[in-house]
Amino acid sequence: MKLHLFFTILLAGLIGASCASRTESSKPLPERPNIIFIMSDDHAYQAISAYSDRLIQTPNIDRIAKEGMLFTNACVTNSICAPSRAVILTGKHSHLNGKIDNEFPFDTTNVTFPQLFQQAGYQTAMFGKLHFGNNPKGVDDFMILPGQGEYINPKFITPTGDTVVIGYVTDLITDFTLDWLKNKRNTDQPFMLMYLHKAPHRSWWPSPEKFEEFSKKQFPEPETLFDTYENRGTAAKTAEMNLLRHMMYSHDSKIRPETIEQMGNVTPVVADFRNGYYGPYGRANEAQKAAYEPVLDSINNFFKQHWNSMNDTEKMQWKYQRYMQDYLACISSVDDNVGRVLDYLEESGLDENTIVVYTSDQGFYLGEHGWFDKRFIYDESFKTPLLMRWKNVIAPNSRNDEMVQNLDFAPTLLQAAGIAVPTDMQGESLLPLLRNDQKSWSRNAVYYHYYEYPAVHQVKRHYGIVTKEYKLVHFYYDVDEWELYDRLKDPKEMKNVYHDPSYATIVKDLKIKLDGLRVQYKDSDSLNQHYIDLYKKLPALIVK
Repeated sequence: MKLHLFFTILLAGLIGASCASRTESSKPLPERPNIIFIMSDDHAYQAISAYSDRLIQTPNIDRIAKEGMLFTNACVTNSICAPSRAVILTGKHSHLNGKIDNEFPFDTTNVTFPQLFQQAGYQTAMFGKLHFGNNPKGVDDFMILPGQGEYINPKFITPTGDTVVIGYVTDLITDFTLDWLKNKRNTDQPFMLMYLHKAPHRSWWPSPEKFEEFSKKQFPEPETLFDTYENRGTAAKTAEMNLLRHMMYSHDSKIRPETIEQMGNVTPVVADFRNGYYGPYGRANEAQKAAYEPVLDSINNFFKQHWNSMNDTEKMQWKYQRYMQDYLACISSVDDNVGRVLDYLEESGLDENTIVVYTSDQGFYLGEHGWFDKRFIYDESFKTPLLMRWKNVIAPNSRNDEMVQNLDFAPTLLQAAGIAVPTDMQGESLLPLLRNDQKSWSRNAVYYHYYEYPAVHQVKRHYGIVTKEYKLVHFYYDVDEWELYDRLKDPKEMKNVYHDPSYATIVKDLKIKLDGLRVQYKDSDSLNQHYIDLYKKLPALIVK
């Protein structure tokens, strides 16, 4: 009898466990959830401690993962700022929405997902960096930065005109966001709020207190900092993203122009002084400048005393540390401010039915392969952070390794809100994954296409297919080269195995799948040529 009772209890427990695994996918979704879409600019997944605590602690961003889901294979379709934002807004690849690079204008006939939320009775608002367009579509209220925006005392575009606001941009964007949540929204309506940070975009100007704090820190170097690209193709060898050769003294490392002039034998990097690239500091008032001066003095004094006696290895290491100090200091401010918003959601009870998304417009190189910036299909650039929280829908501390893209954000949010997803959107809703319904997810490969060449950083045009196991890339335009990377055996992507006979079958199979994706997403060689022809008519590209 006791034995029978034991097996009965055991069976009940197993059935209960099985039911628990289906809980998220079986119960009904909350109606008309609020949405806060948080996006930073150039925030590398390596610089979020939920992914890795090697460089920085981001406790507030990590809260979203602890209370929701972290995606380990989230990626973008085109790793560059404005095109990524256009993909997110439209749910369409760059070649269809028309915003292939930072120069081509955004086609305003595109339907964006905020418009659909607005039409469905949601309040909509946007605060921060949009990057393109001065009048965001489908947004009831907004304060957006013109273009790239400024870190210090930035100008904002508003429905009633432009205004300059005194302060640090990351704090200000959060102030506007919280003011809208607390004082301006209609509490009888659900809302869709886009909270968009400029940081940590180049030129990485921290707030004065973070500048001082992080200038005293030292960070571990990536294993591939001194990569020679010997097993890679032309594109990696000719890109202009090297910390030593292409990172600018004033614009990036905070060396005063007069310091360089005084030293005489230091040759400024081309364009270092163009358009006042010591500009963020130039926008500061006297009190703000005084707060920056001690750290600037320290950096410049060290440079004067040691730079000319350093060898190239030491110079590379110094530039890497200066880069990380400023870049990570900017992220620390983002994390603090995300915490302010999360705290308010909890204090007000809004967290009970608010979807919170944290992502970046793409990944970024933090010295891996000796690089900064993005653009490539290689992982540090191609992958992006993605963390999502939705109480009582997404199980806490969930992790997912499926191949998801920024193409999927619009369909996901629309479906979560019960709004019809337009049939011409190319992304897939992530709701099955968020609800632990893996069987309803079928994608096993994603498509990538980068266009902006020749231009700043000189990353060649390329497209490719990426699965969990492999990455096949075709570089074109002024070269015709293929690369294949085994993502499991070679996670740092140090060896192109395209010509390795043992991978011949894999290459053949991936090329067939790549052709299929190009047909599925309506891309083609003729469309490539169309954009190449249009590109040649544009004025000379500038540093972004």
